[in-house]
Amino acid sequence: MSLALIQTRALDGLRAPPVTVEVHVANGLPAFSLVGLADAEVREARDRVRAALLSSGFEFPARRITVNLAPADLPKDSGRFDLPIALGLLAASGQLPALNLGNYEFAGELSLTGSLRPVRGALALALASREASHTLILPITSGAEAALAEGAAIRVAGTLREVCAHLMGEEPLPIPQKPDLSHLAQYPDLADVKGQAQPRRALEIAAAGGHALLMLGPPGTGKSMLATRLPGILPPLTASAALESAGILSLAGIFNPEHFGERPCRAPHHSASPAAVIGGGSQALPGEISLASGGVLFLDELPEFDRRVLESLREPLETGEVHIARANRRATYPAAFQLVAAMNPCPCGYQGHPSRACRCTPEQVQRYRNRLSGPLLDRIDLCVEVPALSPADLAQSNPGESSASVRTRVVAATNRALQRQGCINARLDGKALEAHALPEAAGQALLSQAVARLGLSARAYHRLLRVARTIADLADAEQIGAAHIAEGIQFRQLSNHP
Repeated sequence: MSLALIQTRALDGLRAPPVTVEVHVANGLPAFSLVGLADAEVREARDRVRAALLSSGFEFPARRITVNLAPADLPKDSGRFDLPIALGLLAASGQLPALNLGNYEFAGELSLTGSLRPVRGALALALASREASHTLILPITSGAEAALAEGAAIRVAGTLREVCAHLMGEEPLPIPQKPDLSHLAQYPDLADVKGQAQPRRALEIAAAGGHALLMLGPPGTGKSMLATRLPGILPPLTASAALESAGILSLAGIFNPEHFGERPCRAPHHSASPAAVIGGGSQALPGEISLASGGVLFLDELPEFDRRVLESLREPLETGEVHIARANRRATYPAAFQLVAAMNPCPCGYQGHPSRACRCTPEQVQRYRNRLSGPLLDRIDLCVEVPALSPADLAQSNPGESSASVRTRVVAATNRALQRQGCINARLDGKALEAHALPEAAGQALLSQAVARLGLSARAYHRLLRVARTIADLADAEQIGAAHIAEGIQFRQLSNHP
């Protein structure tokens, strides 16, 4: 009878809790039992491990094998447990010395040939192993991602035999190289957009203050073009925000280490389910709003989205995080995305178009616009019309202002806000809002008139103050004036008359 203990980790939201793989080999009829709340992917490891051991020149013990993944109440998923199970079998059967195994953590999916395949969440695994002062051994294809965890002890291998050679002191495994991050992020340039001065201004205000933006206009006026250019004028991500964004993308298995520090831009189709957008499923995985955290979430054809999806956006827009609860899983993910939405003025899209007639009845238009609830529109700070361009505008050859030029002003305004209050203007709340966004007398009088005439709610009132504070920061003004309030009011009117 032999017992081996191998350290690895599971994934529980953005956390990577420790898991001990206990492998027990005893006399008796050949059998392989795997216990410890493992899902189908993990239970299939017995067949992958058997083939990988034989292909790598090792013996598969023809005895009674029991593998326990402890703790038993923590759900385990994916194929990352293949490598620790295989090493536990080798150690328990005496084919691998069990010395110093407690100093290591292992994760990797095995192919039938014994080679290692990449795993999801390598960055989270590396950060957790760093806290435990362990050396983490990963597949070589996951090494660049794990190397982003500064100070973590990482080794990478291409095959099971290479891992065994390292543990037996025959050939040390290499340390992964951190990816080259010196290149500048490539975003679409705002100079490509012709005309549309007012929407460009709204985009700049949204970038400077982190405000949600809704664009309304007929098809083909450049709404999608404008939205995809917002990441290029946003300030650079902080180190912690970049690491958080990378961790979420890694958890979903779509992270490219070479794009570390770039702001994500997610654009789900309007047919996406609530679980795809908000997050969920049996494993409580992050949705599009979390994958867009630190970047932009673009929702085109906003009224066409499922009502449950739209209403589920309300809390994340306020708090910057989302809570997902399932029968056996609960997870909290960051959702600090910047919402940019676009919609047509009517179902056919041509209401108010200068040259094309609208085919919709007033009832159809009202029904279309009523798909957006008042509470949701209340949480959108900026609303702007994107009109159809004239032939003269389309024929214009002079490029508009570049993203680099606009970004300079945005960064300066954002830095003013951070130095003054420690957060972007969209996150101002409570006493901080009263302290830093109090307008002068003329501005307060204009604001009071707007509240009375437009019927603004308390939430809309505060959001208007935040937008005015951003406009003042762009103008390098210490206090909010009447002109800043007036411009902010222009971007609120569509919210109340969608």
